[in-house]
Amino acid sequence: MVALGAALLLVPPGTAAAQDPVRVLGYVANNGGGVSVLDTATNAVTTTLVDSAGDSPYGVGVAFDGTRGYVTNVRDDTLTVIDTPTNTVDAAVPVGDGPAGVVVSPSGGHVYVSNYAAGTVSVVDAATLTTTETIPVGANADGIAITPDGTRLYVAHDVVGPGTVSVVDTATNTEIADIPTGSTPTAVAVTPDGAKLVVVNKFSNNVAVVDTGSNAVLGTVPVSFIPHGVAISPDGARAYVTNSEAHSLSVVDLVALTPVAQIPVGSRPIGVALTPDGAKAYVTNYNSGTVSIVDTASLAVVGSVPVGANPVGLAIHAVPPAPTRLVAGYGQLQLRLLGFTARGLDATLTESHTGRPVAGKAIAFRTIKGHPLCTATTNAQGKAQCDANVPLLVGLSTLLRGYTASYAGDTTHGRAAAHGAIGLL
Repeated sequence: MVALGAALLLVPPGTAAAQDPVRVLGYVANNGGGVSVLDTATNAVTTTLVDSAGDSPYGVGVAFDGTRGYVTNVRDDTLTVIDTPTNTVDAAVPVGDGPAGVVVSPSGGHVYVSNYAAGTVSVVDAATLTTTETIPVGANADGIAITPDGTRLYVAHDVVGPGTVSVVDTATNTEIADIPTGSTPTAVAVTPDGAKLVVVNKFSNNVAVVDTGSNAVLGTVPVSFIPHGVAISPDGARAYVTNSEAHSLSVVDLVALTPVAQIPVGSRPIGVALTPDGAKAYVTNYNSGTVSIVDTASLAVVGSVPVGANPVGLAIHAVPPAPTRLVAGYGQLQLRLLGFTARGLDATLTESHTGRPVAGKAIAFRTIKGHPLCTATTNAQGKAQCDANVPLLVGLSTLLRGYTASYAGDTTHGRAAAHGAIGLL
């Protein structure tokens, strides 16, 4: 099987009910093949996604509501679309030549892909999964970021020598400014309040901090040898920068514009992402084939996870449970001394998106008035079935109105309910 592509993008939970539990998952694009899905609760890789139409991952992002991932395939010129609650590949969207970076609008309506070889940005409609527009921005379009209000897009140009970052007006999809930042800018990130743009200047060995209102550089902060990736803390106070040839992670104070620390990680770190609470930073180590886990309070590495070959970009996001569908069947009621027996109560649980059966889940069966009947666990086909002895006081008329089957939901699969029929034997 061939690898998924270059950049993956995840999105705050929007489709799950507010009370539903969520998983915080990391998505790691392996340049040697596939996207590793990492459960941050256990720091274990739960699956590796592959797409026969995608080739050579580079970076990862996760789109706006947590329900879609977008991965650029740098050699196939496509954008792979992943349903993140079920971790299934849904589509491959043609984009420009050599897609590298990817970002999603805050509304979730559009996906923007920087095309390195073409020097353009592809605008993908998230509803139709088609490229609707192409924006010329200039040579070696690499890292890409968007403001929290979605009005401005920033694209780094990975060109040797004095480099710039393009500013794109997303209302008109036109470039409106070009900001000189340093030598060979390669990655960009915007603070959560939208006030600052942080630019990684690969061959200046520093980051430039730009005022997004004036497009003026407020200052530069030294990091280490050949910086590559950047992530910003949820409070906007710090930036975390990978130093690919120093094998370290730099921490930068974005208020004082000073370096804070340099943390040794694995060999040739490329990408970095933080958990939603900012407590941990995850760093991809290209040569090591691992992800280093950094505690942002102690500024120390607290773990390392093997992933795929040559990991590059990654994203971390809260992902809601997969929506499910429950279909109840037909039970039969048998009279017995001092009560009834309801036989063959059943229900089948499947994923709404994929139709796959969901095994190992407890289904509760009740009368329509809520009286407990029985509980059963779904089998490999997603079916749960049980019999129930029911006292006379429940009433024949109540039983003949049928039963309810319900699944309470958990972190992987959302709640569901259905109504089944009961007839006399």
